[in-house]
Amino acid sequence: MENKTNQAIFFVFSLLLFSSCVSAQLRTGFYQRSCPNVENIVRNAVRQKFQQTFVTAPATLRLFFHDCFVRGCDASILLASPSERDHPDDMSLAGDGFDTVVKAKQAVDRDPNCRNKVSCADILALATREVVVLTGGPSYPVELGRRDGRLSTKASVQHSLPQPGFNLNQLNTMFNRHGLSQTDMIALSGAHTIGFAHCGKFSKRIYNFSPRTRIDPSLNRGYAFQLRQMCPLRVDPRIAINMDPTSPRTFDNAYFKNLQQGRGLFTSDQVLFTDQRSRATVNMFANSEGAFRQAFISAITKLGRVGVKTGNAGEIRRDCSRVN
Repeated sequence: MENKTNQAIFFVFSLLLFSSCVSAQLRTGFYQRSCPNVENIVRNAVRQKFQQTFVTAPATLRLFFHDCFVRGCDASILLASPSERDHPDDMSLAGDGFDTVVKAKQAVDRDPNCRNKVSCADILALATREVVVLTGGPSYPVELGRRDGRLSTKASVQHSLPQPGFNLNQLNTMFNRHGLSQTDMIALSGAHTIGFAHCGKFSKRIYNFSPRTRIDPSLNRGYAFQLRQMCPLRVDPRIAINMDPTSPRTFDNAYFKNLQQGRGLFTSDQVLFTDQRSRATVNMFANSEGAFRQAFISAITKLGRVGVKTGNAGEIRRDCSRVN
């Protein structure tokens, strides 16, 4: 009898635990009652910012990625120094990405129904979708319900973000750590179609690759000489150039077509084509815009679930740059 009672209690406890986990999951329409117009408010704010400068798009997209890969998608990247922002890997994040979230947060909080009810993490996730759409990329439903983290440290960024010189094994290891597959990684790399990079991040590939060859042999030579013109020796390493030399302001599959021609800016871009294990996926995305778009939607949705805080964890920040 006691065994049956214990089993019944365990079953009820398991059920409660399961239901609390389910209720803590992200979902579309999370703010349906508390701030039903949140998506339109963010959309309009991001559109206004985008009209001021195109950099809004790549900056916001990169900000979301950097946030999710360090401590999960909890807006910890938005906290002011001392924070993740002090790490060299984050110091190159463009200010326009941060400003996009600030503007969207201000717009949301101007609505009395919404004030201090929508997390900065969710605003960043929504803003990311909007910049993808504004540059011609696919629209997709954004799962919501993230809470903002209270911790952000420079040390937590170390070894947490992919580097320009990574090979396929290193890329896969890092993405797999967050539940992202090789296909997800390749699809997310496709966001470099609207990206920009600083000369110092790839100068070795065009000037000093090895003692035998100055130019990386996996790099298209014509493209290498173009890069040398844009990034001459002793140029300010902070000078930035487009990562997609063909359609840098359009979210399309040109990135993958460029890889087929040896026009991947970083080693970590070009390796997706030179390594036989990932080449077929690059070819598929290069040949089918639709296949890339579907894979990107799946990958960025999975990225948005990484390490999220939900339920009573974290907080809803009143100011995205400071904990409450």
